[in-house]
Amino acid sequence: MQCGSRYYTDCDLNSVLLYVSTVRQLHREFVRAGADVCQTFTFYASDDKLENRGNTANKTHTGSKINQAACDIAKAVAEEGGCLVAGGVSQTPTYLSGKGKAAVQAEFRKQIEIFIANNVDFLLAEYYEHVEEVEWAIEVLKETGKPVAANMCIGPEGDMHGVTAGECAVRMAKAGADIVGINCHFDPFVCLEGMRKMKAALDEADLHPYLMVQPLAYMTPDAGKQGFIDLPEFPFALEPRLCSRWEIMKFAREAYELGIRYIGGCCGFEPYHIRAVCEELGKERGFMPEGTQKHDQWGLGLRLHTKPWVRARARREYWENLRPASGRPFCPSCSKPDNWGVTAGHEMLKQKTEATTEDEIKQLAAK
Repeated sequence: MQCGSRYYTDCDLNSVLLYVSTVRQLHREFVRAGADVCQTFTFYASDDKLENRGNTANKTHTGSKINQAACDIAKAVAEEGGCLVAGGVSQTPTYLSGKGKAAVQAEFRKQIEIFIANNVDFLLAEYYEHVEEVEWAIEVLKETGKPVAANMCIGPEGDMHGVTAGECAVRMAKAGADIVGINCHFDPFVCLEGMRKMKAALDEADLHPYLMVQPLAYMTPDAGKQGFIDLPEFPFALEPRLCSRWEIMKFAREAYELGIRYIGGCCGFEPYHIRAVCEELGKERGFMPEGTQKHDQWGLGLRLHTKPWVRARARREYWENLRPASGRPFCPSCSKPDNWGVTAGHEMLKQKTEATTEDEIKQLAAK
């Protein structure tokens, strides 16, 4: 989404080949803001996704070249900033199409070969709606001997096949994940609600992996079980839902107090959000990132403002208690999710290589 907001592309993994300087600069901005990890830009970069519904990237560039280019960029910036590098895999069209464990794991192995050849520091399985698929991913990642983190894009209700959030955490840990948690689909505070359920189940099972959370930077109190992708604003009108830096600081503190030590962000997170996490947890981390050098916390820089009513806002209490308006008097505060209830195993989710036709769009729009 960050590349798309900079006018380069709309979630196009070719960016690591076509817009190298743009992706590199994104990494640098997050590192300067305080990120400890550079994650390879390989979300949905499995071969089956790169040739799905009219996508020709696997033919024009190949999945291996895209994953290699993503590693090159992440490793270069990580070396500049003294960061770790994480190689990431995510859910596959092969799983959604019901092609079975062997076929799904074959897709993971093709990506993992590139990450191991580049000696990334650890591996990440992220954005899984079904615990079965993330278990299959963890199995493949554990074959490498690298540390493994695993995230599911679920909320407090659990996965799309009815497995509770707590049971999902237990199953990820038992599959061998060293770090478990939640990413994407829901806002910071909904994700923390899900993490509380995960932690309680892990404690009850006497399992103690590290915990991680990487939520959206969009508020989603009205989202259903499938999260923000069911909201009518997804994906190109989400800006009114954007979290403020103050909300992210509150999230970071609550996450830390819950025992979560890998705290990050997913869609919508900008570098200043990561800086907010680092500022809130500066005492715990023992240092402040480079990106805070020209930034006074809690609006204290407003003491220099020419207008007295703005100078009056140069205090923590003001920003901590602010309830920001949207500036849209004719818009609702919440939306009605689509809630189609379609997930893996449903005929409508079987994937294909051919592009979606106009007639198919009309049929979908009529539902």
